[in-house]
Amino acid sequence: MQFPDLKYEYLEHTADAKFKAYGKTMEEAFENAAVAMFNVMINTSKVDCKHTEEIKLTAPDIDDLLVDWLSELLFLFEVDFIAFGEFKVESITQVDSEYTISAHASGEEIDLEKHEIDTEVKAVTYNNLKAEEIPEGFMVQVTVDT
Repeated sequence: MQFPDLKYEYLEHTADAKFKAYGKTMEEAFENAAVAMFNVMINTSKVDCKHTEEIKLTAPDIDDLLVDWLSELLFLFEVDFIAFGEFKVESITQVDSEYTISAHASGEEIDLEKHEIDTEVKAVTYNNLKAEEIPEGFMVQVTVDT
């Protein structure tokens, strides 16, 4: 595997959607995980990035931070009706026993004619969740409930 060729890949799962996302940094892996999750739901290439949401979250460990990051994006999709197409994680930092993510997600209001919903993602799960350093950089593995 070589970066940046492979940003994410979908894995076989019986009922839900499962994917691995990669990056040279943990920040890039989190960005690519967000793209992978949104591409389960919509075609992100059809999203015009007219609106940007600033996201800052804190969690007790990196796994919780990953779930919280994707869950926050899913919440904004479902409640504020924002289809995101671009993600920029400015930083993931650890201070004492807490991890913090500072990020931006860009997109536009959902237009059902433009953004056909492919698969509904109900929740981000802890099932087979991984966030780890690999020889090429970083990898996260996520299963979402569909």
